[in-house]
Amino acid sequence: MEFKIPSTIVKEHKELHAGLHKAIRSGGEIGKVAEEVLELLHEHFDKEEKFALPPLSLLPLLAQGNISSDVAKILPLTERLEKEMPSMLEEHKQIVLALNNLIAVAKKYNEKEHIEFAEALVDHAKAEEEVLYPAAMLVGQYVKSKIGLSLPVSK
Repeated sequence: MEFKIPSTIVKEHKELHAGLHKAIRSGGEIGKVAEEVLELLHEHFDKEEKFALPPLSLLPLLAQGNISSDVAKILPLTERLEKEMPSMLEEHKQIVLALNNLIAVAKKYNEKEHIEFAEALVDHAKAEEEVLYPAAMLVGQYVKSKIGLSLPVSK
């Protein structure tokens, strides 16, 4: 069983990357600050794509009650997310600080498009904290409760 990040989230991440690269290409102070955001985001997005977001692919199956022993293969990802949640949230704090800096610089130059982009990325981080990460962790907890802990989980 392959666990793919839901396509809507993949699309949103691509759009966020595109907006960030557009800000970088604008150059000057905005471009410099946007590069700082990219540095913080790159590793963070990589973590999300490796273990935080793939568990969400099981939500439609689990909501329909389709549970098989194959779903246990998601547990290493959800366990890693639970373990790394504090650092993921700390990374969000750093990213939001950098985005607030980008917003301030974009306001200084009256660059509405970059302001709106940065605000959307702040909202995206909040949605991950409030909805996506908890949902991914619940996937793991639900799978554990349904299959029992007697099945071996490979790491």
